[in-house]
Amino acid sequence: MGSPETTQLPVREKADGSEISPPSPVTFGHELRDKHFLFDPSYRNLNHGSFGTIPRHIQSLLRSYQDQAEARPDPFIRYTYPSLLDQSRAAIAKLLNVPTDTCTFVSNATTGVNTVLRNLVWNEDGKDEILFFDTIYGGCAKTIAYVCESSRGLVTPRQIPLHYPCPDSEVLSAFHTAVSASLAAGKRTRLALFDVVSSMPGVRVPWESLCAACREHDILSLVDGAQGVGMVPLDLSAGDPDFFVSNCHKWLFVPRGCAVFYVPERNQHLMRSTLPTSHGFVPDKDGPAGALFRPSPLPPNAKPHFVANFEFVGTIDNAPYICVKDSIKWREEVLGGEERIMAALTDLARRGGKRVAEILGTHVLDNEEQTLTRCAMVNIALPLVVGGGSEDGEDSGTNFPRIPAGDVSAVINWILETLMSEHDTFVALHTYRGRFWVRLSAQVYLELSDFEWAGERLKEVCTRVAAGEYKQK
Repeated sequence: MGSPETTQLPVREKADGSEISPPSPVTFGHELRDKHFLFDPSYRNLNHGSFGTIPRHIQSLLRSYQDQAEARPDPFIRYTYPSLLDQSRAAIAKLLNVPTDTCTFVSNATTGVNTVLRNLVWNEDGKDEILFFDTIYGGCAKTIAYVCESSRGLVTPRQIPLHYPCPDSEVLSAFHTAVSASLAAGKRTRLALFDVVSSMPGVRVPWESLCAACREHDILSLVDGAQGVGMVPLDLSAGDPDFFVSNCHKWLFVPRGCAVFYVPERNQHLMRSTLPTSHGFVPDKDGPAGALFRPSPLPPNAKPHFVANFEFVGTIDNAPYICVKDSIKWREEVLGGEERIMAALTDLARRGGKRVAEILGTHVLDNEEQTLTRCAMVNIALPLVVGGGSEDGEDSGTNFPRIPAGDVSAVINWILETLMSEHDTFVALHTYRGRFWVRLSAQVYLELSDFEWAGERLKEVCTRVAAGEYKQK
């Protein structure tokens, strides 16, 4: 077990000006897990990055909000909820260092990405392109495919290949090269979509520098921060993306599903409609649908149109949105604040990843600058090779078992099912450049021993894969 993080909370003052010391922050690890979280005692959650979780305290608040909605549905939904929502918007805006009225909430990052891409109006000359890296989240890639298909040729995709591990400078160079290639082909890059931390592999992306590159080329930047808030420091005023969305239910301990959707004032006019369109939409009175205007049945307010538009989007359980302020407060008062949390997660992910790699006899996916692991997830190569190895031959000389390309899906499914049925855990598996990789998540309720345990279990199942056991199912 690694040494506990003991950073202290700042000293506060009493009303008379004398100092009082705040309670010592809790020690991260299993004691915190057992006291504050809801896991089954036999389950090890090593995949926080997919669906997140919430502490018991936030669950009780969530249920309280739901109970209030059931006790007096109309008063709560029409009047109480908007006020509580404003408090959550203010709390998340402060965390992201942006004005409150640039922040709203949507159900998840995929919805936020869809909202942007389906609202933009593409130029009639058919030269617009959407730029993205080949490590894009699958749901976002399919959204781009749909938008390009439904535009009937007005916008087309351009994918940028990346070859991790590489320095951040190489990521930026690949971006500039793709923009130049677009111009050379008689196209224009209208929008670029990129991550804060990509999903598979789970590595930190230099999103701030990419935003700056977009401004240099007059390109709209859409940042998919699905893995972002609560995991890595985010200063949106400094990074200045054109659009940004980040799941609060992954790393911020907010109930599913909830994502902050940030649009600076300069771009809010581009987001004409929510997804789906609801009462907040106002048709262009001079357009062909101007006669379809309908007054909103919701109480009037003086908020900016962007905020009012996203305040109510059909009838769903919005209780997770109003838990955001509570989760931020809990993280500060119980866990010691964002800086302490993020430093501990990055440290545990790096130490844990190194230990798992030692157990497996492999390596961690990182570059010399260690920027890829400047987050709470780590990718470790499994002792298995796909077919003939990686495209550039880096694994051609290894003695690791070689799995036929046609068996990859069967092997991944067998490993996942075996880990769940025999060891009561789940990990994120994928293949990249001819290797099998596991993505493990660090979190405040985990310890180094959890990573060591995972390494031993992975070593065991990989040995069984090499013996062909996955074929016997």
